[in-house]
Amino acid sequence: EITSVAGQLQGRMVTRWGHAHAVLNLRADGRVLTFSSPKSEEAMPEDMAFRGRLVDGKLSGETAGPNGAQWTWTGERAPTLKRAAAPRWGKSIPLFNGVDTEGWRFLQPKVSSNWSVKDHVLTTARRGTDIATTRKFRDFKLHVEFNCAVKCNSGVYLRGRYEVQVADISGSGTPPNRRAGAVYGYLSPSPEVVVTPGVWQTFDITLVGRTVTVASNGKTVIDQQEIPGVTGGALDSNEGEPGPIYLQGSEYAGATSYR
Repeated sequence: EITSVAGQLQGRMVTRWGHAHAVLNLRADGRVLTFSSPKSEEAMPEDMAFRGRLVDGKLSGETAGPNGAQWTWTGERAPTLKRAAAPRWGKSIPLFNGVDTEGWRFLQPKVSSNWSVKDHVLTTARRGTDIATTRKFRDFKLHVEFNCAVKCNSGVYLRGRYEVQVADISGSGTPPNRRAGAVYGYLSPSPEVVVTPGVWQTFDITLVGRTVTVASNGKTVIDQQEIPGVTGGALDSNEGEPGPIYLQGSEYAGATSYR
């Protein structure tokens, strides 16, 4: 994203993981754009420098990845996803049958699944593969019931692109837009969502276009706000297309359960 503030260009990006962050050294010279992603965000010894040229409405360029490997990239303007009319909702669709993972696929099949099903509960005990519905969706209302152990860190991805944070994270140590109930790195819940380990809680999420509403235990904490772009961990950046619901494997030691 590029904006102009008091005549100065400012930008932010989502890179290979994590959250949206400010870029460095943003310059536009004619049809050439250059900027850097801070090394602290990239786990690299130097800032990750990008150079792109505008051709036929798209940016095309290159950067040096880990170990100096040359990568090429392309970028195009994100769709507005404005809807001409309010949706007419259909019948409810159960995503989990309570018995097994039928209707879901493992996103990293070479990684241990670390998911189990018992007593109508789907649990990820430690870091492993993420899982996604085989069915794809466009606009929807999603009801999620989850139970976090201490220090759990998971997430629910809408269309496989926008993460609503499910985690035992609250307080001043983490920015509000990365805590429980946030659209990760963008939208902060208000009031703050406090996840009580060991207690079942609910999210009710409505996504229409790129406008999202999140209710935590029946109380609205994000009210019809626009999601600026994909979050870290997105399956792709094809925002105009339908996508699956996907659940993140537990990032840390604490287990996360869904039902």
